[in-house]
Amino acid sequence: MKVERLKINYRTLEEFKKFHEHGLEELSMYEDLRANLVEDSSSSPFYGVYEDGKLVARMSLYPIDARFDRYFSPPRDHFELWKLEVLPGYKGRGFGRALVQYGQSLGEPIKTNVRYGAQDFFTKLGFEPVKYDPNRDRGENPYVWIPATEDQSYEPTR
Repeated sequence: MKVERLKINYRTLEEFKKFHEHGLEELSMYEDLRANLVEDSSSSPFYGVYEDGKLVARMSLYPIDARFDRYFSPPRDHFELWKLEVLPGYKGRGFGRALVQYGQSLGEPIKTNVRYGAQDFFTKLGFEPVKYDPNRDRGENPYVWIPATEDQSYEPTR
C-alpha cells in the first residue's frame, strides 16, 4: 500500500467527486481542492492511496507554523490532519491507518480533530486527547500525536 502526495489537478478533482457523493459534507475536500486548483501542483496538502488506479482513501495534512500553534507548549511547528476519508467498501482494510502512519513518518507532531466514533482508531495510532478549551477549540475534539523520538519538553497544551 503506497501513500502518494496528490497533485492539484483536474484528474484529482474528478476523483474527489466520488468521495463527495459518499461522504459527509465537512469531509468533502472537493471545495478545498477546487479553490487551490493549479494544474499538476506537487505541493498540495492532499495525500491518497490508490487501488487498481482508483483513489480509495485520502487525507489533508497542513503544515502549521509555530506562530499559529495553540496545542503545544512551547509552541512549535506541526501538522494538522484536517480530513481523513476512505471510500465505502474499502474501510477496515488499513488505508486510513496507512495515511496516518505516513503523516507520522514525516517526524513532526500532528494535531487533529477526532470525529465521534473514531477515538479508538486514533488512540491506537498513539494520539492523545487534549483537554478541551472552549475558547480555543470551539466545538472541536482535539487530539495530538508527538513522535517518540521528539524532545519530551514539548507537551500538549492541556
